[in-house]
This record gives sequence, structure tokens and C-alpha cells, in this order.
Amino acid sequence: MYFCDDMVMLYNILILFLRGGYRIGSLFNPKAGAFVTGQQDVFAQLESRFLDNRSRVVWIHCSSLGEFEQGRPLIESLKKEFQDIRILLTFFSPSGYAVQKNYQHADLVCYLPWDTARNAYRLVSIVKPSLVIFVKYEFWFHYADVLKKESIPVLSISTIFRKTQLFFKPYGGFYRGILDKFSYFFVQNEESLRLLQSVGIQQCTLAGDTRFDRVYEIVKKGEEIPIARKFKDDQKTFVVGSCWPEDLEVLVPFINQSRIKFILAPHEISESFIAKIEKDIRVKSIRYSQAGDKALDEYQVLIIDNVGMLSRLYRYGEFAFVGGGYVQGLHNILEAACYGVPIFFGNKKYKKYQEATDLINRGGAFEIADYADMKAKYEFLNTPESFLLACEVTKAYVRENLGATEKIMTYCRNLLAQ
Repeated sequence: MYFCDDMVMLYNILILFLRGGYRIGSLFNPKAGAFVTGQQDVFAQLESRFLDNRSRVVWIHCSSLGEFEQGRPLIESLKKEFQDIRILLTFFSPSGYAVQKNYQHADLVCYLPWDTARNAYRLVSIVKPSLVIFVKYEFWFHYADVLKKESIPVLSISTIFRKTQLFFKPYGGFYRGILDKFSYFFVQNEESLRLLQSVGIQQCTLAGDTRFDRVYEIVKKGEEIPIARKFKDDQKTFVVGSCWPEDLEVLVPFINQSRIKFILAPHEISESFIAKIEKDIRVKSIRYSQAGDKALDEYQVLIIDNVGMLSRLYRYGEFAFVGGGYVQGLHNILEAACYGVPIFFGNKKYKKYQEATDLINRGGAFEIADYADMKAKYEFLNTPESFLLACEVTKAYVRENLGATEKIMTYCRNLLAQ
């Protein structure tokens, strides 16, 4: 495909405006400030780690933390199998960089320099990657162009495409040209595969979402939580993960009218939020931090006032509610699905999450409009036949989607063996 110089110029102007916007935003927004500051010494970091390097380098780029979780299983598989390679991990978002800047399996974690022709040539000439992997939505013109010209293979993994994207519009030739510069696409679903093929991209395959492999490994290795086990005490339990105030508007009346137990993990563990939960819930509750030496059989709600154990908590539930579905965007439901339980979530902000729509269609997950809807769907699932069917659906869905990492690794092995 050929690019009009005017389109490249417009793209460069857009990048220029974005840079200016971040600089202005840095005066008022801490996140934008962290981004601008982090960009300043990127090339010094790259030169100190890679300028005299003689080992092969695999460069993995993730926009933010969610994409990192998709790239992580592949990074760790590559590092385990090819112990001589060095890993460059780049982020665009400050939230991703801030959390993973000390990630142990990367030789360097830094921000992605702005996508200009000069920056792209400079980064590639310093790092000299043997393989480049962009995760999910990352399509940068100049980086893709330079990598193509230098004959460096570049993969897109866990990718999702939608027909509304510019790539598939009649006027989207410039953006389709970026896709044409990629060596191979490992997409998440059939629709993405069809869309790529409809615009002449044949170097693609359906691999699935690497997050399934990541979450499944976490679940397999997860340690017991004695307090949660003691609290459950073989009673029917509902685990609520990453709940927001909007979720609690539906959940609090349900909790107050229920006789089962609840393990409730707020998204925000501030004292004010937890105190409000305690005030609104009329049944007897106790915080995790206060439960160590208590007789827990008299409590109906265990409030988790720490972070880091949610993926292990779902094992104690017969049902799960995952927060964020009303306003913020649905949180990770795969952790609950790996335990084979029916999953509930808000009905407003879930549709862009493939696993949520898939499980709804199959009967393993249920979008909830309000308290009445929650109560009705819970009562439907409280019958043995409906409950067991929903459990089997979630278990089967996870099993069917394992293996994306190995499919990508097979391709990477062939490239790195050359």
C-alpha cells in the first residue's frame, strides 16, 4: 500500500498536538506530569542498557496495565525458554509504567518515545531488536514503518478489531497501510480475523486472549486464605470483587435481604468508603484486618480492607459479583470464571469486554440492572439445575480459551531460531 505524503504530514501534526497537549496538561494533572517527565530521559536509559549489547533483544510494547497483563505470559515464556535474550518493555500510560517499572523479567522498563520518524529510527538503531511485539491496540505509523524497512519482525498479539475502526472505513487507507507493515496478527476472536481478511491482511490467525493463561496460572498457584476459609465455614458464599459505590447501590439491599455470607472486596480501600459500607449494611460485618482471632460464624459479611488477594478470594464463593459494570468499566471477570462460578455484574459498561458478552450468551454470566433484577436472577440460579449449568459454562469457557500463549510462542520460536 502507498501513503500520501499529506496523510503522513497530518499524522505528524496530530502527534505534535498530542505532545503539546500533554505538556500543557502536565501543569495541572499529575498523571500527565509523570508522562512528560518520564519521556525526558528515555533515550539515555536505552543507550545505557542496549548501546553495547551483544545479546538478542525482544521489545514488547503495552499501552497500559491491562495490555501488560496480556503480554506478561508471553514475556515470561520467552524469558524462561530463551534465557540469553534481553527484554525491553515499553509503556505509553503512566499507570502501566508506575506499577511495573521494576518488573523482574524485563531488562529495561521505560516509556515509549513519541512516534516520530526520528524517534523511531533512533530507538531501533540503539536497541536493534530481533523481534517486536505490540499488544492489543498499539499501531504506531513510524515505528511500524521503520521496523518494516529494517526487516525486523513485528507481531500484534491479543488483538481485537471492530468494524467501526478507521482501518475498515473506505477512507481508512492510511491506517490499513500501518496494518500491512506488521508481520503477523494473533487476534482474539473470529470477527477480528474476518475484518483483517476483508482488507487483504492474510498474515493472521485466531489465537485467543493470553490473559486466560495468565489468570489460570495465578489461580493454580494461589495459596489458601485461612481467614476467608474460616469465615465461609462450608456455608453458601457470594464473593464481591472490586466494587464501586454504584455497585453497592444494587448490592446493599440484596445483602441486607439475604441469609448467605458475603466476602466483599471494595475497589477503593479508603477508611471513608469502608466506613460507609459498614454503615449501609444492616447485617453483621467484620473487616479482614480485625478477623484474625474472632469467632466468625456470627458474621455475615467479611470486608476485605487490603489489596492483592482478590484472585484467591473467588475460590470461596458459589457466586461472584464483579464491580465496575455501571460507570467505570467492568473489572477482570476471568479470575472468577477460572473457579467455575456464575458471575454477575452491572449492565452498562461491559459490552467491550469479549469474555463478558461471551459468558452472557452462554449462560455463565448475568448483567444486572437493579436490585430487583439481581434478586430475580439469583433466585433463578439458586436452583440446582440452573446453578450447575452456569458453573459448567464458565469452566468450559476458560478451558476452551487456554493456550493462546503457546500458539504465539510457536511462532516466536521459529523466528528466534533463525
